[in-house]
This record gives sequence, structure tokens and C-alpha cells, in this order.
Amino acid sequence: MYGEIDDEELHALLADDEDVRVVDIRSPSAFRRGHIPDSENVPFEELTDRIEAVASADRVVTVCPKGEASVQAARLIGSFDGFSGRVESLSTGISGWSYDLETGDRGGGTVDGGAEPGDGEEEAPF
Repeated sequence: MYGEIDDEELHALLADDEDVRVVDIRSPSAFRRGHIPDSENVPFEELTDRIEAVASADRVVTVCPKGEASVQAARLIGSFDGFSGRVESLSTGISGWSYDLETGDRGGGTVDGGAEPGDGEEEAPF
């Protein structure tokens, strides 16, 4: 099942410790500059090679700069034969995330608010 989720809904899921896997498809350098807490970096170009591991979750939310490429990533995950869960794309992208972000590879420091629009990241090529 594929759909979209907004930043308020995702933030509430994470705050309630819901079982959700947040997959950030941006480049590793963009991820290090700021990402949603507890998310993991799976660059779009690596997604097909790592889809089996990603698809092991019951609920997946994909994240990209503006909420466009993550739609394609969500569809890809949802179409995987081994996936039977729920997959959603963050409709606002990281640029619309209005909560704190972590920096570094994972579990680093935090920065206030979302990423700056036009942070130099392009949407993933298709």
C-alpha cells in the first residue's frame, strides 16, 4: 500500500515510538548535514540493491529533498514482491520538515528546523 504522509503525522509516529522505518534517499553528504532523527540513509541509486533489507519493515516512510523523488522510492519499495507492509512518502520532503534534525551519520547533534530549500541537493535521477 502506497501513500503520502505529512511532517506532523510522521513526527507524531516517531514521538509515539511507532514501528516505522524512515528511509532518507538523499546523498550521504546531504544526510550528514541534517536528517530526521532515527532515519537511515539509503541513497536512491542504492535502493534496488538494498530493497530486501528496507522491505523487511512493516511500515516505511521515504524522504527526499522536496517530496518528489521519495514518491518514486515509495512505489519501488511497495512493488517489491517481498514487501507486504505500508509505504509512504514524506509529502513535504526534508525541506518542509519543521522539527529538529540530527546531523552526522546517525545519532549526531541536532539543528533547529528543516533543511534550507535549495540546499544544493537535486532530486534523484530516474
